[in-house]
Amino acid sequence: MYPIVLSLLLIAVGFTTKLRGDEEAKFIQETKAWQSEREVKLKGENGWLTLVGRFPLKEGVNRFGVGTDNEVVLPSDLKEIGPTRLGSITVNALAGTASLKLADDVVMKSEGNEFRGERAFVLNGETRDWVACGRMSMHVIARDGKFFLRVADNESEQRTQFPGCTWFEPNSKWRVEAKYVAYGEEKILVINNILGERLEQPCCGYAEFRVDDVSYRLDAIREGEGLFFVFRDATAGEITYGGGRFIDIEKGPADGEMFILDFNRAYNPPCAFSKYTTCPLPPPQNILKVRIEAGETLKRKE
Repeated sequence: MYPIVLSLLLIAVGFTTKLRGDEEAKFIQETKAWQSEREVKLKGENGWLTLVGRFPLKEGVNRFGVGTDNEVVLPSDLKEIGPTRLGSITVNALAGTASLKLADDVVMKSEGNEFRGERAFVLNGETRDWVACGRMSMHVIARDGKFFLRVADNESEQRTQFPGCTWFEPNSKWRVEAKYVAYGEEKILVINNILGERLEQPCCGYAEFRVDDVSYRLDAIREGEGLFFVFRDATAGEITYGGGRFIDIEKGPADGEMFILDFNRAYNPPCAFSKYTTCPLPPPQNILKVRIEAGETLKRKE
């Protein structure tokens, strides 16, 4: 009976049992494959490395282009893509809409299809509604009644010269067993972003786990069927990004269920790469005093 009781106790408090040799090798291989996939996505078209501008849009008509007489003046690096005025974006905050009107001689693409004239931006879709003109892409963001134009340059130096991410070596110590505890009623988690704006996120529960015989917990944000964690640990600002890191759980566990919280898959938020993003910061309860030397680091490859 004793081995069975001990095994159940280890699971209950959230320890990670040591992996066997073949399991360890598989864990390292899968971790490095995930890291490589993460880098490929990061360096992809319209990814965080391509962003060159985030412009507030006013109510009404916002003319845009590289010309200085526009309300939205695009970076001069984009001067080759077309005339100094590419068109205008009209914002109707009351209706929650933003519509694009191109200059007469401008052609853009949406999902690979060319268009002219006018079209509305889709603001509440599952993916960003990008429109493209040559190397430039752009979409409109609506948040709390405010509208912004985000612009990407797919030939930006940051993308073309990006040396790659750096990671701690995979360590199964940081592949911890955690217990998911659901709140009786889903609550709203109020957090700030890097601009000081308050964000409200659906918080469904928390993960409880132990490191070196000390108990910790992280509040979880519900994202579809999965969980999203924003956290900071004692390595932040020294070895890892000062604003914290993210972890995704693709399929959220049931209340009271054990699941793997793998800090080897902790990754930097977009604001670690671009000043044109608005990343959430960890709420106070998700700031851990422990050093989690796993996942993505602050440095870049030489």
